Amino acid sequence: MTRKNTCTPPEAKEIFAGGSEFAVLDVREQEEFSRSHILLASSAPLSRLEMMVGGLAPCPAATLILVDSGQETGPSRAERARERLLAMGYADVRVLAGGMAAWMAAGYVDFNGVGALSKGFGEYVEEELHTPRLEPKEIKAIMDSGHAFAVIDVRPHAEYNNMNIPSGINAPGCEVTYRIGDLVPDPDTTIIVNCAGRTRSIIGTQTLRNAGLPNRVVALKGGTMNWQLGGFTLQYGSRRRTAPPSPRAQDIARQRAAAVAEKYGVSFVDAATLQAWQAEAKERTLYVFDVRQPEEYALGHLPGSVNAQGGQLVQATDEYAAVRNARFVLVDDTEVRAIMTAHWLLQMGLPQVHVLRGGLGGSGLGALGLEPGPGTPPVPAPPAAALVAPCVLHAELGGATPPLVINVGVSRTHRAGHVPGAVWVTRGYLERAQAAFPHARDIVLASDSEAHACFAAPEAAALWPQASVRVLAGGTPAWAAAGLALEKDMPTALCPEDDVWYKPYTDVKAKPEDMQGYFNWEFGLVDRIKRDGSVRFALVK
Repeated sequence: MTRKNTCTPPEAKEIFAGGSEFAVLDVREQEEFSRSHILLASSAPLSRLEMMVGGLAPCPAATLILVDSGQETGPSRAERARERLLAMGYADVRVLAGGMAAWMAAGYVDFNGVGALSKGFGEYVEEELHTPRLEPKEIKAIMDSGHAFAVIDVRPHAEYNNMNIPSGINAPGCEVTYRIGDLVPDPDTTIIVNCAGRTRSIIGTQTLRNAGLPNRVVALKGGTMNWQLGGFTLQYGSRRRTAPPSPRAQDIARQRAAAVAEKYGVSFVDAATLQAWQAEAKERTLYVFDVRQPEEYALGHLPGSVNAQGGQLVQATDEYAAVRNARFVLVDDTEVRAIMTAHWLLQMGLPQVHVLRGGLGGSGLGALGLEPGPGTPPVPAPPAAALVAPCVLHAELGGATPPLVINVGVSRTHRAGHVPGAVWVTRGYLERAQAAFPHARDIVLASDSEAHACFAAPEAAALWPQASVRVLAGGTPAWAAAGLALEKDMPTALCPEDDVWYKPYTDVKAKPEDMQGYFNWEFGLVDRIKRDGSVRFALVK
């Protein structure tokens, strides 16, 4: 079968409308992606492609459509990414002809920001189901009224620790149904659900309503950002964690989740079916997501499963799974959290979402077994590279002819601390380092991971054929672990710092105009998704 090297925007639209498996991978840097991208695209920058693509698109048979700006001279980033992916074993890799420039010229809709589809779905849920939400001043009035209330923060614990509403209790994502029986045992208590902005509080509030909770449940409109804009104070550094649910609370949660599964048509698969699908994973895409908390996952999980806290999987689906029309199997220990996550993914329009029957305690799992640890990302083995130990590099930097150290890691990490004197450039723009230092004869590549720098080493060797190219063993973390001094900030950047999109809702110093701009962006997503026409939500009312 002859594979196409490219596809036009209309041909891509035809693929989107079909039932086959495909993924749209935008290979520009994340900040570039955030300015204008295709709705169904996942950010997979050329600079970190090998580190990310195995998780986003694990099946080599899925059709991959690669996107860049369409305005690059020489071999484009999409063309370079295609060559890498073909070498990794992907069979059907196509470059979107003309990139985003051609997409826009064809009159199709583009999106800015990150996570547009998931966040647009949250806005759609609120619009269609009339999810109750209150302004900060109304929430504050409830808190001051003397009436019983509970503030439930549904963000991951790290975000909650960053900043939270005073008195807020952390129950991330699908944990809210799982733990609410202990957290709020009194049906007369008003439950206030918050996140940092809008999406997770909308989904969290509606989750409890869908589960049939008798309490009054309302969302804090705009979350912690709007709380700040309203002139109210936040707490910082809170470390409160909710305890695992009691047997009584678990029983209540199971009953509620079972009712949700029936109403929303959640499908279940047994261990034998999962094993059969795993055997087919090179022909059909299979995502196995363990939706529990990271510490639970680390104690023991199914081999090959990926930890994706349920709320985050709904909030940022494109960051976990790029392939449309793929199989999803969600796993936890009691079915509760998996069901509550699945019922949202199904309504987002993902057709093949299933829950592992019986969870990790189900029958037939003996052959699969469990493994401890944080899990290993599916990254291919990097090419062999000459390594230099941190202490050796430190001595060389103090010599008469020090090597040129190039950090190809994340700009944010470089700013936090790097090898003194290192210049920074993303791997996708390594040629700019060659233009700045054409006569370098001794080069050391550093990154936040050794593997990432090793992937860049052959490219550096091709750009500097006269030079010795080595990689810092263990990356910058090993340099720091050796007790060697780090330089901070960004003394020398050889390309724009556009590899990271900074989220205003995680920034404790975010400007009011940035927070309001984020809200304005969210408000317009539903209309743009409807205009785009690539996705049909399947909301159950």
